[in-house]
Amino acid sequence: MSTQPQARQAELPSVEFVTRFEALAPRYDLLLCDVWGVLHDGLRAFPDAGSALQRYREGGGRVILVSNAPRPGSSVAAQLDGLGVPRAAYDAIVTSGDLTRAAVIRRGDDPLHHIGPERDLPLFDGLPVRFASLEEADYVVCTGLFDDEHETVADYAPTLRRMRERGLWMVCANPDIVVERGHQLVLCAGALAAAYEALGGETYTGGKPHRPIYEEAAALGAKLIGRDPSASRILAIGDAIRTDVAGGRSFGVDVLLVARGIHAADIGYRPGKVDESQALAWLAAQDFQPTALAPELVW
Repeated sequence: MSTQPQARQAELPSVEFVTRFEALAPRYDLLLCDVWGVLHDGLRAFPDAGSALQRYREGGGRVILVSNAPRPGSSVAAQLDGLGVPRAAYDAIVTSGDLTRAAVIRRGDDPLHHIGPERDLPLFDGLPVRFASLEEADYVVCTGLFDDEHETVADYAPTLRRMRERGLWMVCANPDIVVERGHQLVLCAGALAAAYEALGGETYTGGKPHRPIYEEAAALGAKLIGRDPSASRILAIGDAIRTDVAGGRSFGVDVLLVARGIHAADIGYRPGKVDESQALAWLAAQDFQPTALAPELVW
């Protein structure tokens, strides 16, 4: 059974349009910031975003990166290093992969079947994992499509049907449906999990928009600050309605939606600005709305 939060139907709240994060920064002690789509697009870093987080930390704020990457936080940090995102931009990283590792540990030595590319295998580093074929596994861990640039969900229909026939539990290591890679949108593990749920299959994920990853990130932030910050002093930042906005709002905190990302066309994004009328019309049709909206994350 999915742990997807229940969407609440509501009238569109007053969305604050901002161009610079400096205007919002003093209101918050802790940022729970998305990675892919906010700090980089998979191919290149967004220097202004890293600089904005660094400036925020220099002013006393704390930043926990909250990512749906199906890899441990240490692996994401290495990727950010390679892209040139400064370590000074954040205090810690919590990933969907970290929550997935915890789920695998709870299963002990039960054999698992992995669906996903080899680049995601660091997820299992250091764990006493027994990999098995689909016919011999007790459950499935999905980190993504094997070839996300060419395959579609339809290519996995036979696999998903067989999983359902066997009643296998799927751990979805990345609940994103799509992610931006350069100027291309590619499918993620969340697309396969949604298709499996449609067949009646049971899934689990701790990543956004689900509560476990926010609880873990907020707990880390509280340790860094030295106290539990009130919800009103926490801001989630991201580029996706389904994960970042839904997750942050369900957790009870404010959310800044960054227009440069997967919803750029929907929002009417142009470098440095958005079409406010188009953005409001589109947001009005969504189940969750952000507190504020900015073209990019810029100080």
